[in-house]
Amino acid sequence: MKVLFLTPWYPSEKDAMSGLFVQKHVEAVRAQGCEVEVIHSQGWRDTWRQWKNLQRKGWIPDVVQLNVIQKQGLLALWLQKKYGIPYLIVEHWSGYLSENGAFRRMAKIKRDLYKRIAQEAEIILTVSLPLQQAMIACGITAKKWGMIHNVVDAFFQESSVKRQASSVKTLLHVSCFDEKAKNVKGLLRAAKMLAEKRQDWKLVLVGTGIDYPEVRTYAEDLEIPEGLLRWTGELTPRQVADEMHHADALVLSSRYETYGVVLAEAAAANLPILSTPVGIAQEVGALIVPQEIAQHKAGRFAEFIECILWNTEHRTQNTDRFTKETIGKKLIDIYDSCLHRDI
Repeated sequence: MKVLFLTPWYPSEKDAMSGLFVQKHVEAVRAQGCEVEVIHSQGWRDTWRQWKNLQRKGWIPDVVQLNVIQKQGLLALWLQKKYGIPYLIVEHWSGYLSENGAFRRMAKIKRDLYKRIAQEAEIILTVSLPLQQAMIACGITAKKWGMIHNVVDAFFQESSVKRQASSVKTLLHVSCFDEKAKNVKGLLRAAKMLAEKRQDWKLVLVGTGIDYPEVRTYAEDLEIPEGLLRWTGELTPRQVADEMHHADALVLSSRYETYGVVLAEAAAANLPILSTPVGIAQEVGALIVPQEIAQHKAGRFAEFIECILWNTEHRTQNTDRFTKETIGKKLIDIYDSCLHRDI
């Protein structure tokens, strides 16, 4: 089977992390024996140029996977009308979420284009139920809805490291330090409140990003006792896995997530999770802290942290759902359904 991936996000020399989840879907499909080509482009002209290059080589796909509804979707729509090639959509974009609001701020002509591309797809797969619900609330309709997970690297599950019992508990936070979405300051306020009660814990903050310097300054202003915070900066996925295998719990304080890859990674690592009700948090069995508490009630948030660190046993997660093999096989089944029009 020949599959064409269309995506505005994909790892490159400029940004090795952008669209890594799309690349992992490509790898999962290739591992199932499919021949895959990827058109990675931000604009229509470049999308069309790359398509013509493939066409000159005599390469025509059996099915198209459109990752995120953007201008690339015009090519998927054209291939459907011109050659009868079916396409599906795998949607990751947070712009549909009310907390983000980017879709609703678009010009009507662009919103209508997105809706048309969505209507003609054989199926729309979202990476979480909250994202699907947000798209429907934005007026997006589909012939059929479904969900697909992101791939989690096997080393998150297959670790030689064993958590050691310790009187000092380790809480882990991993994010891109975009304060609008991640609410790291809310977590730090809770850490400050917890520190006033007890100090037999530490918080490891992994990552960097646009608001990282501001968040570091904010933490200094809170005057959290020395030694309770450790900042690692950006780590490789394998290094993140190592941090998870040494931690006692993960905390995600986000205002919104379409999926939350770190939630899947923590679940694969069998790490207890404390999270706001975003992305796949409820699906992986996280202890849920309400948004109002995470953002505005530091004392109550600190109580949730104390609970996850000292009163919650490690959970056994169903990690098979995140493997390359599981997701690759699911995508192949969906491609077959699209080709036979039996979904």
